[in-house]
Amino acid sequence: MTAKPYPAFEDFVSGEITTFGAYRVTKEEVIDFARQFDPQPFHLDEEAGRASMLGGLAASGWHTCSILMRMMFDHFMDGSSSIGSPGIDEVRWIRPVFPGDVLSVRRTILDARPSASKPDRGVVRFRFELMNQKGEVVMEQTNPIFFARRSQDAA
Repeated sequence: MTAKPYPAFEDFVSGEITTFGAYRVTKEEVIDFARQFDPQPFHLDEEAGRASMLGGLAASGWHTCSILMRMMFDHFMDGSSSIGSPGIDEVRWIRPVFPGDVLSVRRTILDARPSASKPDRGVVRFRFELMNQKGEVVMEQTNPIFFARRSQDAA
Protein backbone atom coordinates (compact mmCIF):
# COMPACT_ATOMS: atom_id res chain seq x y z
CA MET A 1 0.00 0.00 0.00
CA THR A 2 1.24 3.47 -0.83
CA ALA A 3 1.45 5.89 2.09
CA LYS A 4 -1.54 8.22 2.23
CA PRO A 5 -0.56 11.75 3.25
CA TYR A 6 -2.11 13.16 6.39
CA PRO A 7 -0.89 16.73 6.38
CA ALA A 8 -3.31 18.16 8.97
CA PHE A 9 -5.70 17.28 11.78
CA GLU A 10 -8.72 17.44 9.46
CA ASP A 11 -7.39 14.49 7.41
CA PHE A 12 -7.83 11.97 10.24
CA VAL A 13 -11.22 10.25 10.41
CA SER A 14 -12.45 8.45 13.53
CA GLY A 15 -12.82 4.73 12.95
CA GLU A 16 -10.41 4.53 10.00
CA ILE A 17 -8.25 1.39 9.99
CA THR A 18 -5.08 1.25 7.90
CA THR A 19 -2.34 -1.34 7.60
CA PHE A 20 1.18 -0.58 6.46
CA GLY A 21 4.81 -1.58 6.61
CA ALA A 22 7.04 -4.58 6.16
CA TYR A 23 10.02 -4.30 8.51
CA ARG A 24 12.39 -7.30 8.74
CA VAL A 25 14.06 -7.65 12.15
CA THR A 26 17.69 -8.79 12.06
CA LYS A 27 19.75 -10.62 14.66
CA GLU A 28 22.41 -7.91 14.48
CA GLU A 29 20.01 -5.08 15.29
CA VAL A 30 18.40 -7.06 18.15
CA ILE A 31 21.83 -7.54 19.77
CA ASP A 32 23.05 -3.99 18.99
CA PHE A 33 19.95 -2.39 20.53
CA ALA A 34 20.17 -4.66 23.57
CA ARG A 35 23.86 -3.90 24.12
CA GLN A 36 23.09 -0.20 24.15
CA PHE A 37 19.76 0.01 25.95
CA ASP A 38 18.47 -3.30 27.41
CA PRO A 39 21.36 -5.72 28.05
CA GLN A 40 19.31 -8.57 29.47
CA PRO A 41 20.81 -11.97 28.50
CA PHE A 42 17.81 -13.13 26.40
CA HIS A 43 18.23 -10.04 24.16
CA LEU A 44 21.99 -10.62 23.73
CA ASP A 45 22.58 -14.36 23.47
CA GLU A 46 20.76 -17.10 21.56
CA GLU A 47 21.39 -19.76 24.20
CA ALA A 48 20.14 -17.50 27.00
CA GLY A 49 17.12 -16.67 24.87
CA ARG A 50 16.30 -20.36 24.33
CA ALA A 51 16.60 -20.99 28.09
CA SER A 52 14.24 -18.09 28.89
CA MET A 53 10.44 -17.92 28.80
CA LEU A 54 10.84 -16.18 25.40
CA GLY A 55 12.11 -19.37 23.73
CA GLY A 56 14.84 -17.72 21.70
CA LEU A 57 16.86 -14.59 21.12
CA ALA A 58 14.19 -11.86 21.20
CA ALA A 59 14.07 -8.13 20.63
CA SER A 60 13.69 -5.85 23.63
CA GLY A 61 10.19 -4.46 24.01
CA TRP A 62 11.74 -1.00 23.80
CA HIS A 63 13.35 -1.97 20.50
CA THR A 64 9.91 -3.06 19.29
CA CYS A 65 8.50 0.34 20.30
CA SER A 66 11.31 2.02 18.36
CA ILE A 67 10.53 -0.03 15.26
CA LEU A 68 6.88 1.02 15.50
CA MET A 69 7.91 4.69 15.79
CA ARG A 70 10.06 4.39 12.66
CA MET A 71 7.22 2.80 10.73
CA MET A 72 4.75 5.47 11.92
CA PHE A 73 7.12 8.24 10.82
CA ASP A 74 7.73 6.69 7.42
CA HIS A 75 4.05 6.02 6.72
CA PHE A 76 2.20 9.10 7.90
CA MET A 77 4.08 11.44 10.19
CA ASP A 78 6.83 12.60 7.82
CA GLY A 79 5.49 15.73 6.16
CA SER A 80 2.45 15.88 8.43
CA SER A 81 1.53 18.71 10.76
CA SER A 82 2.37 16.62 13.84
CA ILE A 83 3.38 18.82 16.75
CA GLY A 84 4.13 16.07 19.26
CA SER A 85 2.42 13.83 21.76
CA PRO A 86 1.69 14.17 25.46
CA GLY A 87 2.75 10.55 25.95
CA ILE A 88 1.76 6.93 25.58
CA ASP A 89 -1.42 5.76 27.30
CA GLU A 90 -0.64 2.06 27.10
CA VAL A 91 1.95 -0.32 25.68
CA ARG A 92 1.53 -4.10 25.83
CA TRP A 93 4.12 -6.58 24.67
CA ILE A 94 2.05 -9.63 23.74
CA ARG A 95 4.49 -11.94 21.92
CA PRO A 96 8.25 -11.97 21.51
CA VAL A 97 9.76 -10.50 18.35
CA PHE A 98 12.47 -12.72 16.88
CA PRO A 99 15.16 -12.11 14.28
CA GLY A 100 13.65 -12.82 10.87
CA ASP A 101 10.18 -11.59 11.84
CA VAL A 102 8.62 -9.20 9.35
CA LEU A 103 6.53 -6.60 11.16
CA SER A 104 3.59 -4.56 9.90
CA VAL A 105 1.22 -2.11 11.56
CA ARG A 106 -2.54 -1.95 11.89
CA ARG A 107 -3.48 1.61 12.85
CA THR A 108 -6.94 2.47 14.15
CA ILE A 109 -8.01 6.07 14.63
CA LEU A 110 -9.97 5.89 17.89
CA ASP A 111 -11.08 9.51 17.81
CA ALA A 112 -10.10 12.93 16.53
CA ARG A 113 -11.20 16.12 18.25
CA PRO A 114 -10.25 19.78 18.10
CA SER A 115 -8.43 21.08 21.15
CA ALA A 116 -10.76 22.99 23.46
CA SER A 117 -7.97 25.25 24.73
CA LYS A 118 -5.80 25.69 21.62
CA PRO A 119 -7.81 26.24 18.43
CA ASP A 120 -4.76 25.85 16.18
CA ARG A 121 -4.59 22.09 16.81
CA GLY A 122 -6.49 18.89 17.33
CA VAL A 123 -5.71 15.63 19.07
CA VAL A 124 -5.96 12.25 17.37
CA ARG A 125 -6.02 9.12 19.51
CA PHE A 126 -4.60 5.98 17.89
CA ARG A 127 -4.34 2.28 18.61
CA PHE A 128 -1.34 0.71 16.90
CA GLU A 129 -1.06 -3.06 16.63
CA LEU A 130 2.33 -4.34 15.52
CA MET A 131 1.93 -7.72 13.80
CA ASN A 132 4.38 -10.38 12.70
CA GLN A 133 4.36 -12.18 9.34
CA LYS A 134 1.85 -14.72 10.71
CA GLY A 135 -0.64 -11.94 11.45
CA GLU A 136 -0.13 -12.34 15.20
CA VAL A 137 -0.23 -9.14 17.24
CA VAL A 138 3.12 -8.83 19.03
CA MET A 139 2.58 -5.38 20.56
CA GLU A 140 -0.26 -2.91 21.12
CA GLN A 141 0.16 0.79 21.80
CA THR A 142 -2.48 3.45 22.41
CA ASN A 143 -1.59 7.13 22.33
CA PRO A 144 -2.69 10.61 21.30
CA ILE A 145 -0.79 12.82 18.84
CA PHE A 146 -1.36 16.55 18.31
CA PHE A 147 -1.69 17.82 14.73
CA ALA A 148 -2.00 21.40 13.55
CA ARG A 149 -5.35 22.37 12.00
CA ARG A 150 -5.78 23.96 8.59
CA SER A 151 -8.45 26.22 9.99
CA GLN A 152 -8.58 27.71 13.46
CA ASP A 153 -12.33 28.28 13.25
CA ALA A 154 -13.91 26.44 16.14
CA ALA A 155 -16.46 23.87 15.04
